[in-house]
Amino acid sequence: MKVTIDGQSIEVEPGTTILQAARMIGGESVPPAMCYYSKLKGSGGKCRCCLVEVSKGSEADPRPMPKLMASCVTGVMDGMEVKSISSERVLDARKSVTEFLLINHPLDCPVCDQAGECDLQNLSFKHGAAKTRFIEEKRTFEPESIGPYIQLHMNRCILCYRCVMTADQLTDGRVHGVMNRGDHAQISTYISKAIDNEFSGNMIDVCPVGALTDKTFRFKQRVWFNKPYNAHRDCDKCCGKTTLWMFGDEIQRVTARKDVYHEVEEFICNECRFEHKDPADWVIEGPRKFEKDSVINQNNYTRELKPVKIETEKNILLGRDIDRKKISMKDVPLDAEEMKELKEGNV
Repeated sequence: MKVTIDGQSIEVEPGTTILQAARMIGGESVPPAMCYYSKLKGSGGKCRCCLVEVSKGSEADPRPMPKLMASCVTGVMDGMEVKSISSERVLDARKSVTEFLLINHPLDCPVCDQAGECDLQNLSFKHGAAKTRFIEEKRTFEPESIGPYIQLHMNRCILCYRCVMTADQLTDGRVHGVMNRGDHAQISTYISKAIDNEFSGNMIDVCPVGALTDKTFRFKQRVWFNKPYNAHRDCDKCCGKTTLWMFGDEIQRVTARKDVYHEVEEFICNECRFEHKDPADWVIEGPRKFEKDSVINQNNYTRELKPVKIETEKNILLGRDIDRKKISMKDVPLDAEEMKELKEGNV
């Protein structure tokens, strides 16, 4: 079936969602997504960041859909026409959703370990406002240790449910979830329980904000000062394919490899993630590449760097001779012709 998004058409299989079709096309038309995760069943439909305008339902029923639709859970129909960035309604809605997500967020990017690779940061940069209209007090929580490797900062959580679905679908016994309802809802563990299963570290990777952080990397380094490398090792629990974040010869953290939409390609076990920080434990394949506008590229070695040229003193002071003449410095006296031009205002 055929779908057109912002004037770009593509043929897709039945059952494809608008968001998936947009990702097949690529470019600026791809809606942002804070809760949808292609590797997790049942994800999507919660954050409303991916709203689009369906200007034509299908060839069989060309009427437009009256409301903006969540592209991550709306299936494509043959002949459907969709507006993403070409619709003012959509852009206004995304600004409103971004403002809503930031209502209780502490905006502590300078001290947050997620800074530099945060989806909420990217969303705010593109659709956020410089000022807030929220005058009430933000809800606050104390940082909570929910396992030997994971620190929970509920203040930053946007309740995307990704970590809950990851625990549900990767492990046998989930011990955390969403407690309470409405504006009292929060992520927490059951009484006297700690998250210690073998794949719990993946909850850190799927979190789109800094709500779940790696205790072994906590306050250790900014991601743009690390150099990421693809590496692998033989592991009997997972694929063993990871990204090593190195500072010099030191491995400061290990994460799963992510695609262009910041989604994990293959989940990894805690042993690979937390217990192998020696470069000798890994077969390093080479540098990891990131999208060109990623802040991680600030310190990237994969791009071509032009040599720095130090200009000579003469070039640095280029134009100083003329300046000296204008102010008639004694060491550069004006001759008769220059004095005449100065009086006529030509110098």
